[in-house]
Amino acid sequence: MEIRHLLYFHTLARELHFGRAAEKLFISQPPLSRQIRELETELGVLLFERNNKRVYLTEAGRYFLSESAALLQQLEKAKIKAKQIHDSVAGTFRLGYISSTPRTVLAKVLKTVKERYPFLRVNLYEAATQRQIAALENGTLDLGIVRAPVLSPLLEKRTLLTESFCLAKSKQEKIPLNRLAAQSFVSFNKEYAPDYYQQFIHCCHQLGFEPKVIHECNNMPSILELVSSGIGVAIVPESARRLFRSPELDFVPLLQLPVTTETVLGFDPGNRQPALPVFMALLETAYRKFNNKKERVRNV
Repeated sequence: MEIRHLLYFHTLARELHFGRAAEKLFISQPPLSRQIRELETELGVLLFERNNKRVYLTEAGRYFLSESAALLQQLEKAKIKAKQIHDSVAGTFRLGYISSTPRTVLAKVLKTVKERYPFLRVNLYEAATQRQIAALENGTLDLGIVRAPVLSPLLEKRTLLTESFCLAKSKQEKIPLNRLAAQSFVSFNKEYAPDYYQQFIHCCHQLGFEPKVIHECNNMPSILELVSSGIGVAIVPESARRLFRSPELDFVPLLQLPVTTETVLGFDPGNRQPALPVFMALLETAYRKFNNKKERVRNV
């Protein structure tokens, strides 16, 4: 038995007319009749009753139709998956992201990927920029959502979001911006995120003071959790107000601070993972919508 026998059988079972079935299969009627006879001979059963007026399935034919349909469906799934593997929309894609990445952006991208590429597995890794850069360089990550600067001659970057900084504080506290030097600060750990920590220090220097850091954390949610508890204040990117919504938190724009920060995509231009441009395009679109929504809220 060959696949064509099943295809011819199913076409004839749908049409119940040798002439119409042959047209659907782009063959003449005699070869179709011969293939059906070969199938019946191999099975040792009569699949169709034929007379001068009509063709109809026998009881054995109806049973074979239902059982063989599952085989053809499985074959079609296998063909689709093989094509997706060939096009590299199957397998595993490794995506890194920093803790300040908006979860709504990640969720939207992952949902789209699941719908379009059901055989593609995505492994997510939350990690600091420097760790992601090392992983991108040695090939253990395919793409990273990181914070600039990306100081690696092996990697390229694309900007996703440029934003200003703001002051995160507990709503219970009234803190004049000219009294920031007297406040206790919560920041990223300087060993875990050295570039971001230096940018935080630079912001404080631009505002005219040396910060008193009392707690260091490894992720943005932990920083904001401590701030909401009244442990200290923090200088964070503007998008943080949408990352961690709490009635205990207040975010104050630092309009006098001439410093911005960039979230970028970092990647190895030599990476031949064909799913890479798919993720880059989806993330760029999701961040663009995220940024546009932020601008609309600000202008209301």
